[in-house]
Amino acid sequence: MSSAASQEVIIDAFVAQIHPYFDYVLSAAAFSACLFTLLVVLFAFSTKESRRRLVFRLNVLAICVAMTLGILIGLVSGKAITDPFNQVSKSVYIASIVFALFPPVLYDSILLTRLFALYPISITPTTTLLMIFTFPFCVKCTRVIVVAIGLHNYVSSELTTVSLEEVEPAAWFRNPEMTAEWALQIADNFYSVSIFLYNLHNRTSLVKRAGGVAERIRQIFFISAANFVFPLIFNIAQIICITTDRSPTTGVLLLMINNYLTVVGVLCATLWFSGSEWVRTRNEPSSDHIVHSPKPNSGADRVTGGKSGSEVVVLGRRSVTLGTTGSGSASQLAAGRNTPEETKYVLV
Repeated sequence: MSSAASQEVIIDAFVAQIHPYFDYVLSAAAFSACLFTLLVVLFAFSTKESRRRLVFRLNVLAICVAMTLGILIGLVSGKAITDPFNQVSKSVYIASIVFALFPPVLYDSILLTRLFALYPISITPTTTLLMIFTFPFCVKCTRVIVVAIGLHNYVSSELTTVSLEEVEPAAWFRNPEMTAEWALQIADNFYSVSIFLYNLHNRTSLVKRAGGVAERIRQIFFISAANFVFPLIFNIAQIICITTDRSPTTGVLLLMINNYLTVVGVLCATLWFSGSEWVRTRNEPSSDHIVHSPKPNSGADRVTGGKSGSEVVVLGRRSVTLGTTGSGSASQLAAGRNTPEETKYVLV
């Protein structure tokens, strides 16, 4: 009787030990599969022009980093489940932590590139660029330093993977570096989204609307807001968890899900954009038809140089071509009957 009870205790202890790792593997596998599907869709809807843009390459990099995190989590957690007495090396374990803590800075930097749609580098004064981008740059540098200090304090305390896992609860509970990182992330995202949405709202008050431009502006607004709201919710949940729960299991799951959702949010904005551009390029008339067309089709064509299908939003003294919120390219437009000062619009 006592033998059966002891076996049951051993089994329960083993199940309780591997349960967190099973949750990690399940979450990483599900989100990695989702990201792989979105990566295929991203390439399917991309055009030669969009693939040359920096934001497209950054999105691909973000997906690769997130999928690498999934692979590392699978290695660490899978080894802990199948062979708990012979776990992965300390370097692999540290690599999984690095890919979980540092990439959010990269993801937030991709979202920051939306500001270049409103402040193109080629025409915006240097002082204006410094005023706008100094704060987020300093915050991101601070975030990297804080995470590096916290990671160094954790990994330098023990020599093996098993010992690091044993001290993980003590290192996790009320960790000042991680709490500061998530608070800085909230401030970083709030600043970037606030600046973008505020300028978008102000400049669209004088928009000369054409076709579906008004609807696309609303879509940009909601996508940008969603890219801030969901990470904000998870950041607050992470801060609450790290200050109240001594077990790191829930907090690590929240951190993983937050990373994946941030990548998905950034990618969905690009996919929305790439899909619109993909449809436009296939509905656009041939260049011969444009060149030999005796007259432009509409007033919007006179603004865009006779290229049907382009949608230009005139924002005050600037115009933004929706669908390129991630690029920083700019060009001058010339309107036939406008004065030289009135023709200084910008295509972003």
